[in-house]
Amino acid sequence: MHGAGARVRSGGQESHNELSGTVHGPVVQAGSVHGGIHFGHTGPRGPERTPWQLPPLLKVIDRSRELAALERHRARAARDDRPVLAALSGLGGVGKTTLALSWLHALRSGFPDGQLHADLGAQASDGPAHPAEVLARFLRALGVSAQQLPARPAERTALYRSLTANRRLVVLLDDAVTAAQVRPLLPAGGSVTAVTSRRRLPGLTVDGCRPVHLEPLAPEAAVDLLADTLSDDRVSEQPDDARTLVELCAGLPLAVRVAGARLAARPGRPISTMVRALGEERRRLEALAIDGDHDVLATLDVSYRALPAPAARLYRLLGLHPGREFDGSVAAALLAADGGDGGGGADGGGGADGRDGADGRDGADGGGVAGRGAEDAAALLEALHDASLLVEAAGERHRFHDLVRLHAAAKAAEDEPPDARARALRRIADHCLASATRAEEILDPQHRTMPRDYGPGPVVVAEVGPGPEAALDWLERELPTLMAVLQQAPAAGFPTVCWQLADALWPLFLRRKFYPEWTASHRAGLAAAQALGDTAAECRMLTSGGVGELGSGSPGRALEMFERAARLFLAAGDGRGHARTLNYRGLALQRLGQPRSAADLFRRAAAELPAHGDRRAGALAGLNLADLALDEGRAEEALRHAGAARGALAASGDTYNAARAATCLGRAHLALGRLEAAEEQLSEALATLRAPSAYEAARALGALAEVSERHGRRQLAADRCREALDLYASAGRSGSAGAEALRERLERLERLEGDASGR
Repeated sequence: MHGAGARVRSGGQESHNELSGTVHGPVVQAGSVHGGIHFGHTGPRGPERTPWQLPPLLKVIDRSRELAALERHRARAARDDRPVLAALSGLGGVGKTTLALSWLHALRSGFPDGQLHADLGAQASDGPAHPAEVLARFLRALGVSAQQLPARPAERTALYRSLTANRRLVVLLDDAVTAAQVRPLLPAGGSVTAVTSRRRLPGLTVDGCRPVHLEPLAPEAAVDLLADTLSDDRVSEQPDDARTLVELCAGLPLAVRVAGARLAARPGRPISTMVRALGEERRRLEALAIDGDHDVLATLDVSYRALPAPAARLYRLLGLHPGREFDGSVAAALLAADGGDGGGGADGGGGADGRDGADGRDGADGGGVAGRGAEDAAALLEALHDASLLVEAAGERHRFHDLVRLHAAAKAAEDEPPDARARALRRIADHCLASATRAEEILDPQHRTMPRDYGPGPVVVAEVGPGPEAALDWLERELPTLMAVLQQAPAAGFPTVCWQLADALWPLFLRRKFYPEWTASHRAGLAAAQALGDTAAECRMLTSGGVGELGSGSPGRALEMFERAARLFLAAGDGRGHARTLNYRGLALQRLGQPRSAADLFRRAAAELPAHGDRRAGALAGLNLADLALDEGRAEEALRHAGAARGALAASGDTYNAARAATCLGRAHLALGRLEAAEEQLSEALATLRAPSAYEAARALGALAEVSERHGRRQLAADRCREALDLYASAGRSGSAGAEALRERLERLERLEGDASGR
């Protein structure tokens, strides 16, 4: 009230009381007062209330690990007599709120003073909720009348903390956008607060927060969720279709619930109908919606719209990446500026033993990343992780959830013009080609590689490792992506990348024997080379691809390819290239059971190749002669050929094939009964071969097992047999003759050991 005056007559005398200024709260004016004065309201609160605001509880599937982590955090905070705060983050629809509700509802008996809940509206169309507005709702729920709400946000926070200091509450702050939005809403005392957000909120860590990041469900748990949604017997009656359906939903609980709800509305409809509806990638997100309500596409759209513009563009461009995983160098490649010299053409002179020709390293940036650089790429990737649109993979790698990948690709199609998409695809292809070529250089530094073609603009090269083993591991890890780029290159408008990537993968195929990929890549590369009319590239694909056909058990097909390459070399007047085909044709004839004809070709190759200036290829022909002689029981001849080959290969820097020659030497010594010399050569070979080639290491170990047995060390022999068999299996060669002989040796050793134990 405002100031006012009053005259009061008492006992014949008049007195005047004056009240001035602005007064908040009750006012009493009296001439005289007898007895106590009592007011019916003693402070800013009305009658104390116990709010129960949490939404209904939903069934939680397979979140026991996360619930246990939350409970451990709560118990630890209780021991320290401090409030409990946990932040649940993850992709939209992954089940953050469901998990938070499950945890908080279970705490009701220990927190009798109530439950508060607020949707902070991070994804709301009219913007996120202001903390002052949420505080007003919380204070009213706790008994503060509307008339007594403080006007200033800081005073509301102070009052909220005062009112909760001696209460035990649970609080759910759903869909938060930042730590700053959450912090004023944290209660005091021994309360428990759960925050959910699509973004990670590291800023809350300073407030004692326990972060819990949720991933999609494992297939078994997703099937359980589908069964819970359907509430009938279709999952148990159609288990294969049920598993396929949840795999198409990529384990995202919202997607599984939506698919299940659509099926639940049609009790007679088999699960396979929904599988067919989701089978077309282009329309899968559209199918995962119910009357515009629970909508996976809309959920992802909301997260996408909240991204800063540079992060949103990287998100779209990464949607064009054909692999399941990628590292930061891919992002740097996509962010690289347009323009610049693309590098050399693909005239590709030289022979085609699979490894030779003119050196063509032009066009690739040798210093790693280009353009904006790794730092800018890392910052934008971090923004996508914070928004839960990327998932961390092993080794500082990243991947999309399957449905998010479809969403990113769709946004690229909608928001990126065709020329921008084409440039992005070319940058990815150039990045893959340049990085694979760098790995090839590290693995086979003595080889001269055919030229590489790169598009306009900087070419970003990944860090493929400091040495051969790391480079080989990089090629193996990236093989699915490299194969996807290789297969899409012709249709995308850069067919040279197809055969050049196949060429760059040679060291991996040779050492780790990925025969299906070897065959597929070289068949695609051969078709691309023929379409281009590039004879040198065609010869490379025929010879390198023929070696793959040979290893995969198709010597007849391999011989056809080698002979076709020989005709092309002769027509081009390339004597060195033709001489290399002698070696390869000999290998095919040997596998076809024609050792005499094979030996003749090996001898011709061993003589002609050094005359053409290629001593290394001549040494490989000599090594093939040694292997053939050993197979036919001519151990002394094998020693001569293998010894000469090893010296020439070592001199050329080819440590891998020099180690193969050492294996041959060891086997020859073993055939002659020279056990010490055999063990020395085989052990030296094994030390080099173990990392790059499981198959070649298995051959050396198998021979060492025989050495151990002949020395009378049966236990060591058995151990070496087992290790060699494991290596054969990892190389996909469990059915080879060498592996079969080892199994027989191991069975004999185990039988002998059993007999000895019985005695």
